[in-house]
Amino acid sequence: MSVPDYMQCAEDHQTLLVVVQPIGIVPEESFFRIYKRISAVSQVNVRDSQRVLYIRYRHHYPPENNEWGDFQTHRKVVGLITITDCSSAKDWPQTFEKFHVQKEMYGSTLYDSRLFVFGLQGEIAEQPRTDVAFYPSYDECESVEKRIEDFIESLFIVLESKRLDRATDKSGDKIPLLCVPFEKKDFVGLDTDSRHYKKRCQGRMRKHVGDLCLQAGMLQDSLVHYHMAVELLRSVNDFLWLGAALEGLCSASVIYHYPGGTGGKVGSRRAQGGSLSAEAGNRHRPGALTSNGINADTSAEIGRAKNCLSPEDIIDKYKEAISYYGKYKNAGVIELEACVKAVRVLAIQKRSMEASEFLQNAVYINLRQLSEEEKIQRYSILSELYERIGFHRKSAFFKRIAAMQCAAPSIPEPGWRACYKLLLETLPGYSLSLDPKDFSKGTHRGWAAVQMRLLHELVYASRRMGNPALSVRHLSFLLQTMLDFLSDQEKKDVTQSLESYTAKCPGTMEFITLPDGLKLPPVPFTKLPIVRSVKLLNLPTSLRPHKIKSLLGQNVSTKSPFIYSPIIAHSRGEERTKKIDFQWVQGDVCEVQLMVYNPMPFELRVENMGLLTTGVEFESLPAALSLPAESGLYPVTLVGVPQTTGQITINGYHTSVFGVFSDCLLDNLPGVKTNGCTVEVIPALPRLQISTSLPRSAHTLQPSSGDEISTSVSVQLYNGETQQLIIKLENIGTEPLETLEVTAKTVNTKEKLYGDFLSWKLEDTLSQFPLKPGKIATFVVNIKVKLDFSCQENLLQDLNDDGISVSGLPLSSPFRQVVKPRVEAKPVNPQESSKGGDFSHVKTLEAILNFKYSGGPGHIEGYYRNLSLGLHVEVEPSVFFTRVSTLPATSTRQCHLLLDVFNSTEHELTISARNNEDLILHAGECQRMAIQVDKFNFESFPEPPADGTQYANAKQLEEERQQAKGLEINSKLDIWEASVEGVLNQLVLEHLQLAPLQWGDITCGIFPTVIDTRITSFFSSPCKSLFCI
Repeated sequence: MSVPDYMQCAEDHQTLLVVVQPIGIVPEESFFRIYKRISAVSQVNVRDSQRVLYIRYRHHYPPENNEWGDFQTHRKVVGLITITDCSSAKDWPQTFEKFHVQKEMYGSTLYDSRLFVFGLQGEIAEQPRTDVAFYPSYDECESVEKRIEDFIESLFIVLESKRLDRATDKSGDKIPLLCVPFEKKDFVGLDTDSRHYKKRCQGRMRKHVGDLCLQAGMLQDSLVHYHMAVELLRSVNDFLWLGAALEGLCSASVIYHYPGGTGGKVGSRRAQGGSLSAEAGNRHRPGALTSNGINADTSAEIGRAKNCLSPEDIIDKYKEAISYYGKYKNAGVIELEACVKAVRVLAIQKRSMEASEFLQNAVYINLRQLSEEEKIQRYSILSELYERIGFHRKSAFFKRIAAMQCAAPSIPEPGWRACYKLLLETLPGYSLSLDPKDFSKGTHRGWAAVQMRLLHELVYASRRMGNPALSVRHLSFLLQTMLDFLSDQEKKDVTQSLESYTAKCPGTMEFITLPDGLKLPPVPFTKLPIVRSVKLLNLPTSLRPHKIKSLLGQNVSTKSPFIYSPIIAHSRGEERTKKIDFQWVQGDVCEVQLMVYNPMPFELRVENMGLLTTGVEFESLPAALSLPAESGLYPVTLVGVPQTTGQITINGYHTSVFGVFSDCLLDNLPGVKTNGCTVEVIPALPRLQISTSLPRSAHTLQPSSGDEISTSVSVQLYNGETQQLIIKLENIGTEPLETLEVTAKTVNTKEKLYGDFLSWKLEDTLSQFPLKPGKIATFVVNIKVKLDFSCQENLLQDLNDDGISVSGLPLSSPFRQVVKPRVEAKPVNPQESSKGGDFSHVKTLEAILNFKYSGGPGHIEGYYRNLSLGLHVEVEPSVFFTRVSTLPATSTRQCHLLLDVFNSTEHELTISARNNEDLILHAGECQRMAIQVDKFNFESFPEPPADGTQYANAKQLEEERQQAKGLEINSKLDIWEASVEGVLNQLVLEHLQLAPLQWGDITCGIFPTVIDTRITSFFSSPCKSLFCI
């Protein structure tokens, strides 16, 4: 026997072998449809008997194996069923002749045969025949199963007659010597009358009768015959047949102990088929075993138990039988099949280590030169058996060998599809899954080197199959999951191969369905690049939406009153779905920052990188980036535009790397830090852009409140000068600008301002509203600087009284106390007084103009935006009043006010006073001018309240009264645009005041006055300026 049956199991010893074959040209689909119906009748309760016959069907069986039918009767073909197509009566004789030829192939062992003819109708079909059945078509053959049952009953009749004939033959002289094919030449010339020969004949016949009893459903009788055969054959050292007797004894014992079978699915079907006849168990004769292994006859059960081997003895006898088979070179197939049967029994007994010893022995059994198909079958069955005993990696090893045999070079047409299918089946044994999610959980399982080799073989097999998409998927999986185990050169090789494959078939995120129904999940490149953190960015300061305070209470969420609650779960998923405390705006570009890392030893190009979102319609704006080799953390900003309002969740990002498109979800990225991925998108708001008539400032304003300034402008002015700032407001958004509020505040200055620093008329601008997208409105701001430079003594030229009599006490101004007398011969040199490089006399004013605007759907929901303009003003001194005194006039209600005026600029100035001639001052020049003014009364000053709560102390009250007097002087003398602070003394104040009717205590102090310089040009010399007093 040369062809092993790797599917055999111990319970096959009780089956009758029936071959089902086609004759002539029969459609394969039609043949297997009938074959399936025939093979469904696998066990039959014999009529008028309590026995059950088990049938084993084969559609292909080597005739040379049939020659071993005497050695083990379950190998003998006892039934033949042929299926043929015959459409006309003239073809019938030829068809029937083919049937006879087919019978002659197994003629020596056949008990009975049948011919099923499909398509023939007429007179021939109507003739009653026992061995031929006619059916009009493959669809009209309802009686197939009934004819098969009748056919099996006929087999039983012949089997029973043979059993009785052999069992009742007691004459040793007439017992023939049963032989296997290779023994016949060895027994030529032997002494047939010897005691040794007769015992050999008796022992072999006892073993043969035991096989017949087992097939006939007489389990107890078979056990008895097997025991007798073992004793007889052992006495004559007939080892080959002794091994067969021991194997028969093991098979009968296995059938007793394991009625469900040991052959896996086949055994299960047999057990299920046995339940078809529920009454069969009650009608069994004593000594017969039911299909489920239960017998109502206790005495028979006891007798069977005596002869039956225990589960441990079964394995020992199998070992002994296999050792006997091993003595014969031509019994390699028998030995191999016995090993397989023993392994199936050990698998049920869960004795894996012993089973592996049997399998290891089966691997080294030397058979004849096997064909490639037989090798594939052998390695596949070994793999299956190793799988059954729990040796998964060993199973995968043999299955991989079987896969390689499918594509062996000696095969003219390699079976790449079969190779690929077998390779897929090896994956679990190597702890390999085709789902990339399984590789993101904890540590790596399995041998990475073997796994990479297997994945490379899958790539090659799929390419040879002509399925480039499958090759790309497996190569992508290799790169994604085995990246940490690839060397630098292997990374380059794999990526080059991947790029060459994707040039013809780009990688996608679609599932790939294989012909057998297996679905390969997509493989996103979450490691190319590796993402360490994801952060949603707030909009720029000028575009951030703000909620009107009166509407804030509508959306305030109710929070728990507890500081901590153990019920709250803090999972990573909840952190990602938590809402962020800022908002995005519909229609505006929003940003998400990723910190990425390139693990490859070469530059990594990432194309089409964008965001994956849910909840809101979102237009992602893809980006392309190039990361240097092993770049370390590298910031990447992804942008997009939300098109609708609501809650938007950033689920991940998509990329295109090496031609493979990937959708990378944050939930599948281990160790990614995020500040939350859900943000609210509010309705659209207009966008305001401002441009001014002043140049941009190089100074960066640092407001104390922490507000950011979108843009800053700067200007240089002389003290007292006024200049217009023209601001163009352009609506660059898509929504109309409907409302505008402007506010200003001075920042980062300790200087005291006099008058309004910034002033405007908003009504002129609002008249141009609503401002449609793309339109421009103009807004004018007046900048007026009035500061006190009274302490800047380094700006003053040394002055001399020149014999002029000045009344009053010494000036109380700090700078006046340190002024030195001018030397007679010292000329006034304006250039020396204002040498370049000394800017300590320049004072700085900084202010912020805040534009609060809104419009569109966002305005309806109560949202607005702020846009801030920074203003940096550098103020230089213009005119100083160095000395103030008074002279009596001719009228008691008037007096002369004497002012020493100093020009601290580099330009020529003109000083104008009411009813006086203009005074021209050159740069750095100081002159005296007299002004006739009316005296006046000081009207009202703050008085201390009765409860004393308004002012903290007497000093504060005094300061308030002094400031009130200063304001009174400014108003009465109409000195509204000049600074004389610090130059008024007690005597001057008395000369300016009308004689009172009642005198009281008046405290004199320092009073502010303001002067306005209107300078035509700062850059032409000389420059005319006008001072109004």
